[in-house]
Amino acid sequence: MNINMPTSLAGGRYQLGQLVGRGGMAEVHVATDTRLGRTVAVKIMRADFATDSIFLERFRREAHSVAQMNNPNIVNIYDSGEETVTTETGEIEHLPYLVMEYVKGQTLRDILKVNGALSQRDAEQVMMGVLNALEYSHRMGIIHRDIKPGNIMISEQGVVKVMDFGIARAIDDSAATMTQSQGVVGTAQYLSPEQARGESVDMRSDLYSAGVVLYEMITGRLPYEGESPVAVAIQHINSIPLSPREIDPEIPEALEAITMKAMASDVNQRYVSADAMLGDLEGFRKN
Repeated sequence: MNINMPTSLAGGRYQLGQLVGRGGMAEVHVATDTRLGRTVAVKIMRADFATDSIFLERFRREAHSVAQMNNPNIVNIYDSGEETVTTETGEIEHLPYLVMEYVKGQTLRDILKVNGALSQRDAEQVMMGVLNALEYSHRMGIIHRDIKPGNIMISEQGVVKVMDFGIARAIDDSAATMTQSQGVVGTAQYLSPEQARGESVDMRSDLYSAGVVLYEMITGRLPYEGESPVAVAIQHINSIPLSPREIDPEIPEALEAITMKAMASDVNQRYVSADAMLGDLEGFRKN
């Protein structure tokens, strides 16, 4: 669908600048909030998804999920709305948008692509930020369900910011699964076994994904890779990955133990909360 993209939103309040990111269902522009005189990021749904009720619901859910949260390790959402645009055929479409905190920095995905495995200290620092964000969002009743390096920003000051709560759900509404009409939930390489099986999820599913991110940060590789998302998802269900120390014997046993406990196939063998995992990580750092 070809549309005439606006150069500003909300009656001229947000002046759109350059495109800084493109995701599965949205584009992110840097923008100026002319009323408050600050730089923001504006996430606008791609026009080809504007008539898709599932994607619209997901986009609105992100606004609802994050608007109520205020944590230094979660990207803030300041405003949301819908902009009326005209297609080349003269039809009227409504494009939802979110106005977010602008984080100057890089995603963890980009950092890992360039550097491979991170130093032990950097990996711990990033994971503590992620766990702080999860501890807070879980306490607020929200499961993220798509924790992965592409959704973790590292600011130029080194602050960790978790973003994209687009498939987050309230803890009491977490029975929605991959097999339901919301489509595939999560990203295959970081998917918990229960998500891959299409079962209900709880906060421990986020901790599994965090464990996979920690594994990748300390080893420089993913625990499971395959030719298709389905092949990877099956490995999460049926396989046991190489332990981090089999890949790099320099990795301390205690750090390996934390990683593998978070990634336990059996949900009951995992950490019960982000706070519990954070406690072990902080204990390891002190020792």
